[in-house]
Amino acid sequence: MRFLLFSDLHGDETACAALVEKACHADLVIGAGDYANFRKNLKNTLKILSAIEVPVVLVHGNHESSVELKNACSRYDNFFVLHGNTVELNGYTFVGLGAGVPITPFGSWSVDLSEEDALGLLPDIKKKFIFISHSPPYSCLDQMFDGRNIGSRTVLNYIRQSKPLFVVCGHIHEQWGKSDSIEGVSVINAGPLGIYMEYSNSGDMLIND
Repeated sequence: MRFLLFSDLHGDETACAALVEKACHADLVIGAGDYANFRKNLKNTLKILSAIEVPVVLVHGNHESSVELKNACSRYDNFFVLHGNTVELNGYTFVGLGAGVPITPFGSWSVDLSEEDALGLLPDIKKKFIFISHSPPYSCLDQMFDGRNIGSRTVLNYIRQSKPLFVVCGHIHEQWGKSDSIEGVSVINAGPLGIYMEYSNSGDMLIND
């Protein structure tokens, strides 16, 4: 299975168009949030991305709400929005968590969740799944330019306990295009350029841009 991973488009039409081209060489596309910019231009971003023909699984970021994203995707049958729920596609189960976790200092426009609220949304999955979280786990791909780690401890603990096949995140721009791991689970901060990842049922994984 060849996945195309991305995040944090922030209304960039050129990046959207490039992702549409890249999606022609993928079996499934995963988006980890922030398609809009300060709650604006979401519909235009999704209109461009709607040219993607394979299944697209999305979580919202802190620049758009889950409701806003669902409304923007409602006319596209191959787009699936997750937030505290699951979907099964192409033989894989996906779990999604949107928003900024923990609460950001950005103000009322930002769509955020406390660690406690995020924990209440995460399902107890007994089978293997792919985890999509806008926010990275604490101490993994979450370091800001000033050295602070601002990821989510809830996301970190969920990864440790549930052991997903792999994790796709975004949110922290300084970590775009990078990958790391938590107790053997690969974590990828996708970024707006998009990253191809090939994954087999045997667990073999290959990441390339």
